[in-house]
Amino acid sequence: MTIHWCGTGLSAIPGLRRLIDSGKQVTVWNRTVEKAQEAIGDITSDIRAFDIDTLSACLAQGDLVVSMLPGDWHVPLAELCISKQAHFVSSSYIAPEMRALNDAAQAAGVSCVNEVGLDPGIDHLMAHALIADYKSSDAFEGDNDLSFISYCGGIPKVPNPFRYKFSWSPLGVLKALRSPSRSIRDYAPLDVQRPWDAISSYAAPLPVPESFEVYPNRDSIPFMADYQFDPDWSVKEFVRGTLRLNGWADAWADVFEEIETLQGPEGEQRLKDMSDQFWRDNAYGENDPDRVVLCVALKAARGDDTVWHKTYVMDAWGDENGTAMARLVSIPVSLAVDAVLEGEIPAGVSAAPSDPSLVTSWLNTIDGLAQHLEVTDHVA
Repeated sequence: MTIHWCGTGLSAIPGLRRLIDSGKQVTVWNRTVEKAQEAIGDITSDIRAFDIDTLSACLAQGDLVVSMLPGDWHVPLAELCISKQAHFVSSSYIAPEMRALNDAAQAAGVSCVNEVGLDPGIDHLMAHALIADYKSSDAFEGDNDLSFISYCGGIPKVPNPFRYKFSWSPLGVLKALRSPSRSIRDYAPLDVQRPWDAISSYAAPLPVPESFEVYPNRDSIPFMADYQFDPDWSVKEFVRGTLRLNGWADAWADVFEEIETLQGPEGEQRLKDMSDQFWRDNAYGENDPDRVVLCVALKAARGDDTVWHKTYVMDAWGDENGTAMARLVSIPVSLAVDAVLEGEIPAGVSAAPSDPSLVTSWLNTIDGLAQHLEVTDHVA
């Protein structure tokens, strides 16, 4: 059995090293062999130029492919895995085309696991843990009013005037700013066309309380089912969103204004030009520590009384061993690889597991990756 790890970008290396160091048979595939050798050549020589046809010729039944490549590769690689009865893991959101492979994956006995990075990934684990805790508590009642929030952000540990730094091409961030979002606010769906139309303040319960700017991201509503919310529950708020340093909206005001006007091929070119400029002006330097803050909370209320309220809060930053983002994306991916190979995740297309034993085990490992991780009980 061979693990075929595809992609050795900045967020891939710690998890890849963990698998190789554990003695597993790993073949590393990257579009540029030299870059992979620089990143991982000190502990493996099994590094090959990525080509899907060459990979297909090497892929055997029972093998596993990890895709840390750009998102366009995930579905083709998952389809290849299903045809070869090999497993598949990625950290990315489950696209409709990936979800459509569920029946074929189940029929082939293949696990296609996605959303096992930081966000999505660790946030899912925290959500599952909170829901299970709440359901088992004395406060649980079917008619409680529930509020759920999940905010995650990669931010510079040392703030800069732009209130943000880039560890890869800014183009993805700029395109995301043009995407609408959907969440629940005041018991009803909230549709927002642009993130800056829904920016609010969030006070994170860190050891030294700190407030951030937050906004909804993507469509949060399908995750209510993923987190096993009963359709009959009364949900006052449900939002998965992005967290930024205070002052971010003001620093980016001109960017928002220009993005709003961009259209057609000329607009796309302008986005690329803006991306290049941001990369020159606001990329992480070699010794600039990054920071990741993740807060996931569930609150239950009866009328004006809060009867249950807990928050997972995680704060991590880069150190001499590498960036926080790389640790928190790639090591959960490696945990998913272990779980699939141990037969702990069933066949089919799935996201981060909700199985209590896996959730507990993974969160215990993640606790060692962050400088701060705790659950705050706001009612106790």
